[in-house]
Amino acid sequence: MATIDIGGSDEQASAVATGDVVRAPLRARVSWMLYDWAVQPHYTLVQTFLFGPYFANAVVQNSTCGTLIAEGSEKAACGQALWGYAAAVAGLLIAILSPLLGAAADGRGSRKPWMACLSLVFLAGLSTLWLGTPDANLTTILIVLAGFVMATLAAELMSVFSNAIMTGLVPRDELGRLSGTGWAVGYFGGLVSLALVAGLLVPIPGEATTLLGLDPLLKLDGGAHQGDRITGPFAAIWFAIFIIPFFLFVPDRRRAVGAHPERSATAELWDTIKSLPAMPSVLIFLIARMLYTDGLTAIFAFGGIYGASVFGWGPLELGIFGIVLTLVGAFGALFGGWLDDRLGPKTVIVVALLALIAGALGILSVDKNHILYTTEVAEKVIGATPFSSPGEQVFLAFAILVGVVAAPVQAASRSLLARIAPPEKITQFFGLFAFSGKVTAFLAPLAVAFVTLHTGSQRIGMSAVLAFLAIGALMMLFVRTRPAR
Repeated sequence: MATIDIGGSDEQASAVATGDVVRAPLRARVSWMLYDWAVQPHYTLVQTFLFGPYFANAVVQNSTCGTLIAEGSEKAACGQALWGYAAAVAGLLIAILSPLLGAAADGRGSRKPWMACLSLVFLAGLSTLWLGTPDANLTTILIVLAGFVMATLAAELMSVFSNAIMTGLVPRDELGRLSGTGWAVGYFGGLVSLALVAGLLVPIPGEATTLLGLDPLLKLDGGAHQGDRITGPFAAIWFAIFIIPFFLFVPDRRRAVGAHPERSATAELWDTIKSLPAMPSVLIFLIARMLYTDGLTAIFAFGGIYGASVFGWGPLELGIFGIVLTLVGAFGALFGGWLDDRLGPKTVIVVALLALIAGALGILSVDKNHILYTTEVAEKVIGATPFSSPGEQVFLAFAILVGVVAAPVQAASRSLLARIAPPEKITQFFGLFAFSGKVTAFLAPLAVAFVTLHTGSQRIGMSAVLAFLAIGALMMLFVRTRPAR
């Protein structure tokens, strides 16, 4: 029975060996999961629920896009388009850099030094978002978008190394639970960070109290939207605190047997790419993930923006929306991890993708006074109780469906690759995994941005994501889950 050196801690002597990998000590596994907890506010607060919608609705005016946007477009169309272009730039950079960094790490051993350098880039990018004042000039907008690109790039590249480390922490038949639990911990981290920001730190715009009716711990200028802008620095501080256990307790690994550090990362990567045709299931899976991740990324990038624009949601509604979706996502990740180890990651991915398609169709069926595309309902009354209108309730129900299955898709995807990729090149393959998630990641946001600009309709723009989900689900049917040899 082969084992992997997991760092020689005092607890390793009592570790349980149940496969080809020795289970790492509990503190190592918990600290590994805290990476997801530490990085999640970037996705929850910045990308999805608070800063992204604020950027589209308040930072950018349609006049910024000049003649590029259709006359009479919806108010947030220009902001959504610029946010989409920034996400596309980040995706392109991730696609280029992630395989190269993965190959370099496999040839040289340690992964955590790479993560330490990327952490600094991540913190700098998040801190820049504070500059995003309402109706900002073009220079400021570009600086803020550059910070967003930096933070997104660093977060995704760090995940390459974190995912590779996962394979040395538990036996193969426990990867589903570890991956799913990690995603759940991340969702709970997003939930707690969102609750802290909306419930304790900042007041509701126009009010003196927070979402929980308490006096805010921070005295921020509502007119300058400091409550929205604080999300970037807050996510940076959160990460700086909770990433510490990862660097202290998660075991790295020594140089892989057979590695050739004297060779360039490009040469190592090229050898791996040339070997892919001999591993057709790995190749098909990477292509399928490339497509369905594009669609999933677009849903998260623009879902909050779309809801805010359709119903005029402010921070109160967006905060509640974020809390609900994050909570159901956490439980979805836990349940998905349990199903992963019992039914297999392929089954979890296919079923979850079908549910995602249904949820996305449902979300797009809602506008200001219609549900299910044709059924007329009363439009939301200005100043009404959050989620009191029929449109909001139907929108929320379909969004909950998306939230429940989104985490299992992502957790089962990294579990599946960990099971079928060659272990001696696992970081390279997780680099390709990130590549597959980003090489065309600019296409879905770009399609949303392009169609939104030229139709002036966010709903029509958002519909582009459905094709990515459907084709990805179809390709998954041809993936075999036997490990690569």
